Amino acid sequence: MTGRVAPVIDFVRNVRLWFSPAEVRDDGETPDYRFSLANERTFLAWLRTALALIGGGFAVDQFLPDLRWGWRVGLALALLASGALCALRAVNHWVRCERAMRRGEDLPVSRFPALLGVVVAGVAVVMVVVVLVGWEA
Repeated sequence: MTGRVAPVIDFVRNVRLWFSPAEVRDDGETPDYRFSLANERTFLAWLRTALALIGGGFAVDQFLPDLRWGWRVGLALALLASGALCALRAVNHWVRCERAMRRGEDLPVSRFPALLGVVVAGVAVVMVVVVLVGWEA
């Protein structure tokens, strides 16, 4: 049970740090600024990915009116939810990496990129099937 609770506790602590950057700065020693800037660029890349997923979700909903309602809404929601999760994960990952660099620890690993890739690939496969099978008559 403790093994399952620890990640949740760490996540809650990290959420608090999202809005308290001074607290992150007080943790450990200042890393080479190039690493902090690279961490920030990675964060911004994740945000661009999130925005693209959200835009894709809106595009599916707005520009495919002939697609059956259930398919359209399901695909749009999958993309929108992926975008929201990606944005939240970007902030959390930025904080975790910044803290690890300041402490001289290994950078944290994450299953999220693989999960996001599988979800996006799944949505793409469904879209291919929908296009091949055809839209609502």
